[in-house]
This record gives sequence, C-alpha cells and structure tokens, in this order.
Amino acid sequence: MLNAKIPAGPLETKWSKYKSTVKLVNPANKRKLEVIVIGTGLAGASAAASLAELGYKVKAFCFQDSARRAHSIAAQGGINAAKNYQNDGDSVFRLFYDTVKGGDYRAREGNVYRLAEVSAAIIDQCVAQGVPFAREYGGLLSNRSFGGTQVQRTFYAAGQTGQQLLLGAYSALQRQVALGNVKMYSRHEMLDVVKIDGKARGIIARDLVTGKLERHFGHAVLICSGGYGNVFFLSTNAMGSNVTAAWKAHKAGAFFGNPCFTQIHPTCIPVSGDHQSKLTLMSESLRNDGRIWVPKKQNDNRKPTDIPEEERDYYLERRYPAFGNLVPRDVASRAAKERCDAGYGVGASKMAVYLDYADAIVRYGTIEASKRGQENASKDEIIAMGKGVVAEKYGNLFDMYAKITGENPYETPMRIYPAVHYTMGGLWVDYELMTTVPGLYALGEANFSDHGANRLGASALMQGLADGYFVIPYTIGNYLADEIHTKPILLDHPAFVEAEIAVQKQLDTLMGIQGKHSVDHFHKALGKIMWDKCGMARNEQGLKEAINEIRALKEEFWKDVRIPGTQFELNPELEKAGRVADFLELGELMCMDALMRRESCGGHFREESQTDEGEAKRDDENFSFVAAWEYKGPGNFDLHKEELNFEIVHPTQRSYK
Repeated sequence: MLNAKIPAGPLETKWSKYKSTVKLVNPANKRKLEVIVIGTGLAGASAAASLAELGYKVKAFCFQDSARRAHSIAAQGGINAAKNYQNDGDSVFRLFYDTVKGGDYRAREGNVYRLAEVSAAIIDQCVAQGVPFAREYGGLLSNRSFGGTQVQRTFYAAGQTGQQLLLGAYSALQRQVALGNVKMYSRHEMLDVVKIDGKARGIIARDLVTGKLERHFGHAVLICSGGYGNVFFLSTNAMGSNVTAAWKAHKAGAFFGNPCFTQIHPTCIPVSGDHQSKLTLMSESLRNDGRIWVPKKQNDNRKPTDIPEEERDYYLERRYPAFGNLVPRDVASRAAKERCDAGYGVGASKMAVYLDYADAIVRYGTIEASKRGQENASKDEIIAMGKGVVAEKYGNLFDMYAKITGENPYETPMRIYPAVHYTMGGLWVDYELMTTVPGLYALGEANFSDHGANRLGASALMQGLADGYFVIPYTIGNYLADEIHTKPILLDHPAFVEAEIAVQKQLDTLMGIQGKHSVDHFHKALGKIMWDKCGMARNEQGLKEAINEIRALKEEFWKDVRIPGTQFELNPELEKAGRVADFLELGELMCMDALMRRESCGGHFREESQTDEGEAKRDDENFSFVAAWEYKGPGNFDLHKEELNFEIVHPTQRSYK
C-alpha cells in the first residue's frame, strides 16, 4: 500500500506541526552532503538556490545553454496567492477549496492545503528578489481574475510573469554559483538514475556538446524537469520540453502517477498547417477581460466585426452564468470543442472561436475618460483611451498575436482554440515530495502534483516555487539527517559503471539503425494518435486502438529511425531521438491509464461517462484514487492505488453555473 506520509492532526496545523517535528541537519553536516538537481525552471532553480543557501553542496543540470532558458519563462498570466488584497473574500481555505474543486476532487487535501498556506510567502519572497509585479495606483500589488475562481488572487507582471519569476529564482541561483555552493552543468542531459542499495545515489548525464557520458554522485536527486505535454508533438511547450528525466526515474523504480491527466488550454492560437512544430499560448489572463463567442448561425463566413451583437452566442456566459468566461480550463476547452464540432467554428479551419476585447476597450476607455474629467469624450476618444489601458495590461500578448497572425487584435477579435498545455500527471510523490525510490524527489510539474485532474490557471508557478522555496528545504532534511555518515561514493562503483554501459548501449543502438525516416516523422505520428484518441475526449475503442498503434509505431521506430551526424558532437537529432523513444513508451502508458479510468474527471473526459448536459461525470465510488504505475518491463506496468480521503471538502458534481 502506498504511504503518502500525510501528518496526522487538523488540516490547518499539519504543515506547521511537520516543520516543528521534522529531523534537522546541522550546518556543519549540510556542507558534507551533496544534492543533484535536474532542471532549472522555477522548481529546480528555487530548490537549488534554497538548498545551497542552507549549506548543501548542489549540482544543477539543464539541457539548455543557460538556466534562464527553462520553459517556465513561457508562463504569461500570473501566480496565485491567498493574500486577499482585493478584500473580496479570499482566504487560504478558499484557495485550497478552489484548487481541490478545480482539480475535480482527484488531489490530496493535505498537499493542497500546504500549497495554499505557503502561497502568500512566495509573493513576499519574489518581491524581495525584485520581481516587478504590477501595482495599483496606491502602490499595492495588483491582482486579476483567472479561471475557476470568483475572487481576484492572481499576481502578475504584465504578460510575462513566468519570465520575471524565473529571473528572480535565477538571480538567487547565480548568487550561489558565484559563492561556489552550486556547480552549474548547462548543456547536460540526465539519461539515468544510479541506485545503490535501493537508494538514489547519482545520475548518468550526457554532455550535449561533446557527447561524452559523465557520472555524478549525490546523496539525493531532485527531478525538476517539467511536464510531458510534447508527447502530443503539437503543444504549447518549448520544443525541448520532454519526459526523459522523469521516465528514466520511472524505469529506475519511481511510480508514475495519473499519466492520463493532461490539461488542454482553451486559449491558444489555432493550428495553421502541417509546417508547425509547436503551438502558441495566449495567456488565460485574456479571459479576464475578453468575451468568448461564436456566431449563432452555422458555417457563418462573415467577418466578426460584421456580425451584430444579437447574432453572437457568448456560449460560456450562456451555459455557466456564475463564472462565465472564467470557468476552469477543462470546462472552457470542451465547450469550445463542442461548438466547433457542431458547426459553429470560425476561421479558415472552422476549428476556432473568437476572443473579443471590444467591450473591455469601451469599458476601460469610459473609466479613463471619467478619471480625466472628459465627460463629453467621443466614442473614438473612449476607444483610443481604452486601447491604451488594454495595451498596458496585455500589450505584449496582443503584439505577439499580431506578429503570428498578421491581424490586429485591438480591431478584430482573436481566434483561439484549445491545445495541449500542462500535465497534471507525473512521478508519484508523498507529502515530502519523495518518489517510491528513497532519496529520489520530484518537484513542480515533474511530479503528479497538487492539481488532481485539472490545474487551475496561475497555479503552476505557485506549485513550482512552493516546492522549491518552502517545501523541499524542510522535507529533504528528514531524509538526509540519516545520511550524514554516508561518504561520497566513488564513481567507479559497479552501479555507476553498469548504468553508464546501459546508457551507452542505447545511444549506440540509436546511431546504428540508420533507417529511412526522421525522428520528427515518428514524433508527429505519435502526436496524431495521442491527440485523436487520448486528447480532449477519449473512449474505450479509441484507446485500445491507440495502444496497438503506438506499439506498432514503437517497433517501427527502433527499426527505421534515421539519425544523421555522429554521437560525439553536438547532435540535436540524437537528443530528440532519445526523447521520442521515451515519449513512445509514455504514450502507451497514458492510454492504458486513460482506458483503466472509466470515469470523466477534469482534463480526462471519457465519452462513456458524461451527464445529460455533456459535462464530466465522475465515479467517486470506484475511482477516487491516484493511479500509480510501476514499470515492470517494456509495455508492462503494474497498477498501485493511493486512495483519496476527503475529510474537509466532500466531492460533489462540479457546477460553474
């Protein structure tokens, strides 16, 4: 039975009691202990900086040329925190409740409450680092609304919150690099976890410039390598985002939790053709002021500005009056798909809906005219002032849309459609963020997280920084307190030698195939299977077909992939090949997990399990558990269940009406 190690006692005191009773490592002993951190996004950079500040010796690895290039920079909209600056009724409990409900009751109460509890401290930490959060006229930090909530709790820095938060964590990390407490390994990719006597004791990494394999020892290993959305090929993730570090940890014995829980983001620029290698996210913050609609008439080819108000269907406002355009992402995404499938889609592909700022521009312009005392301002003057306010709030997002589409979103509504974004699944971890392998931890999006079956917008940054700044510094000490007598293990230990030989063998195999098809050929084929049969909607027949198709594709990959160049040089195709090999195995498991979970919840929508109104229908009696899969060999996984117990928030049918 999986032990989540959630502390006993009332929900409100679990974390404070844990911190007061946890084992400690004294400063002199911290200097003897080495920690490896894989990934330098928000979770990895904050963890590496925090642990080094405490005195541990840290090695940090990233496959980019700089820690600053982690995909965390792409998060645009904001970060949640329960500070109640708006005095609109927010609280730690309400953030906790919204997160559990938004995740469709498939997350642990203990973890989620801790996340809500430390959220306010994250904002203080980042302000102290100089993160330029937006501020109100009087100097207080500004907040905006996000999906799944009825309060304003999202702190933001224009449309580049992730980048600014990462710069804060990066500066803290670089300070420790300069002090010699962190050794930074850029252009390095982790290709295996080394276990000795059942514990994680190091990694095998590849220098991506020279191709040389390296052995690195650590008393503990932290996987902070992000999510696996690129299994779908087209996603909002950076091209380099992958599952390799987490998957190698999984094959080394770490259980994989809820792999089928992937999030489809409702606000992306639609697919424009086969030439695309990724999709572009338009921040969810745009739903804060924008209104989403489609024409009331099917196959309406008129320009959006030519369609009068009475012929527009603001379908989210119609279906979910209490939340309107701010329903959670899974609800908004399925609603857009339903309208497009029914023939009301817009644009050339008819697979898009409109996101319209005309009302917001007039509203902001009217307020601005009032502030300036211009009671008789003309309509054109009001619109000009409104555009100025919108540009101040969202300007870089509007500019990005204009550059990509060639259209002016201030004048004509944006076209958006759902796309793969975040992954709620990941390595299973307990309350201490430790996987099922002692000494191996997973932080941020790499773990199966606190989001259940659906992540509320602006909660990814919150979780990554909470794990790195405020959780792991306490919980890792509970493990390392018993490791202070463990001397650094020599790198010629048989376990290191054996792991390196296995990694080298796979690299040799990949380079030796010399088939006919590129890596992207297989990645695109996998992505199409996943999107068609394990995407926004899934059914039993489609998932069974997908499993067989992926197995056949995997077999073809290992016979017919072509990798140009050599192994001992900078070779991006070889990097991609290793990652796609892992995606093929993960895709199979995702479909198996989705097939097993015969219910709909959050981002996992089984067509066989829906209400009369087409909403997700959970089966709490049979599926109120975390699915934790154990790797037993190629295509062979054992299912373990962690039952979810709800003492405070009792599961009900989610309603945003």
